[in-house]
Amino acid sequence: MTAGVRRLDHVAVAVRDAEAALALYAGVLGGRFVLGGDNDETGTRIIHLRLGGFKLELMQPLREDSLLARTIERRGEGFHHVTFVVGDVARTVDVVEAAGFETVGTELGNPTWRETFLRPRQTGGLVQLVDTDRDWSGPVDGITLDDVLAGRAGFDGAWPCWKATP
Repeated sequence: MTAGVRRLDHVAVAVRDAEAALALYAGVLGGRFVLGGDNDETGTRIIHLRLGGFKLELMQPLREDSLLARTIERRGEGFHHVTFVVGDVARTVDVVEAAGFETVGTELGNPTWRETFLRPRQTGGLVQLVDTDRDWSGPVDGITLDDVLAGRAGFDGAWPCWKATP
């Protein structure tokens, strides 16, 4: 039995400064903004770019105490994870664990983004497996790259949204 991967969704790159990283990924390489926002819970800014036949995710820490900031401090900037969309992440957890792979960070409560991760020491890099009830391929609610960089966009239940204005 296989995990039922449907497609590669994105490759994530951890960066200290997403705006500086955009010079390469959006400027030189021609990536086009898809969606993004701040995850205040994890202290991370996310920017998805369409680049070739898939998405690239830039991940920037917003706080020094965030897990991403600590990861960059330990390992430096660069590859963070690869994300594959599967048909049913709960079933996929059963399949990969039966094959001897350990899953961590499994979250099944939100149909917008159900996920699990495979440990890098077993896979050669962090692997994220997700299922979702949303289409993540295009802009959301008029949010632009400038809005994300200015901190005006966030996430509500994993879905990009406008942040409340004070």
